[in-house]
Amino acid sequence: MGDGRYQGGILSNLDDIDHGPSKRKEYPRVPANAGLEVTHQATGVIGAIVEWTDAAITIRDDSGRDRRMRNTPGSFLVGGRPSTLVRPTPSTSSSTQRLTASGSIAEATPTAKMAKASRILVEGIHDAELVEKVWGDDLRSEGIVVQPIDGADDLREVVAAFGPRPSRKLGVLLDHLVADTKESRIASGIDHPDVLIRGHRFIDIWAAVNPKLIGLDAWPDIPRGTPWKDGICRAVGIDESWRFWKLLLSKVTSYKDLDPSLVGAVEELIDFVYEAG
Repeated sequence: MGDGRYQGGILSNLDDIDHGPSKRKEYPRVPANAGLEVTHQATGVIGAIVEWTDAAITIRDDSGRDRRMRNTPGSFLVGGRPSTLVRPTPSTSSSTQRLTASGSIAEATPTAKMAKASRILVEGIHDAELVEKVWGDDLRSEGIVVQPIDGADDLREVVAAFGPRPSRKLGVLLDHLVADTKESRIASGIDHPDVLIRGHRFIDIWAAVNPKLIGLDAWPDIPRGTPWKDGICRAVGIDESWRFWKLLLSKVTSYKDLDPSLVGAVEELIDFVYEAG
């Protein structure tokens, strides 16, 4: 029949032999990246994409159920617009992600954060420099400030002056925090829900650094009565302690260069003050 009386009927979407293929509506092409929230138009199901193929899309709804649906042009809404879901954007592989010295994944585009009211206190400038060397990226990312207090003797007064509270937590890192030491007695005298005291087992934070970094199998024993840092400097043949510390610090590149007792203590303190928001 050539009178065209069936035009617009159920066969109108088939290619017309005389006039060529019919035109299909074009939809925005959206990469089907994992986690993208979409709505399946035909069923109204809303969920996040978990898998893509040319033929089908699998989405996970709010109940955690995975649903596999045909991937046809315009069959999914993205941001309320009918769209065609296409091959996902290649994700950055873990091998190309930059890790911080603490072992965490670095932000792709670091942004400045306003400092939190909470603080982490350390005994001295060397402690602060070592924490900054390894955890600096993490601390800046979360807006956490590390502050040296020149020893632990006045810690109780420092804590009282700080005024810790749930939105203003205080973490404290102490040297030589083992049984029957001055530091352990100081720590036991501070009991506050918004203060966390942690430490390492060494008499000085220098010793929490792996001695193999400077060619020693172990840190030398220092005779009683000799200041530990002075004894170490004499043992390695360097007269000035600041010069030795500068050398030692320069050798540290990651948490792997530190004793686990120090790493665990710092990580716990960061988590504690971060929770204050």
